[in-house]
Amino acid sequence: MKILINIFALLVVSYLIPGFYFANLWATVVTAIVIGIVNTYIRPILQILFLPLSIVTIGVTAFLINVVLLWAVSYFVPGFSIDSFLTAVISSLVLALVATFLHKLTENKK
Repeated sequence: MKILINIFALLVVSYLIPGFYFANLWATVVTAIVIGIVNTYIRPILQILFLPLSIVTIGVTAFLINVVLLWAVSYFVPGFSIDSFLTAVISSLVLALVATFLHKLTENKK
């Protein structure tokens, strides 16, 4: 279910943000899987390494880590591209908001 939400969130971001492109649906699926893997294994390591800097910058470094990882994924996944660093910043913010909203919608309320 999480992968489907992430795919939908990526499609929403590609619709809203100019410069955030997918060649086809397959590229979107692969991107969602790669972002999931990167967020599971690489992002925590980078956040630990940059924790002192993140504390000093009040979390800006943690946000920039997300931006850089999203931009890096666009270099490794064929069919997915981000035009500029500014587009990556805006896309990362919108992607986080949309994905969080969609995940909250699908949570089971107890």
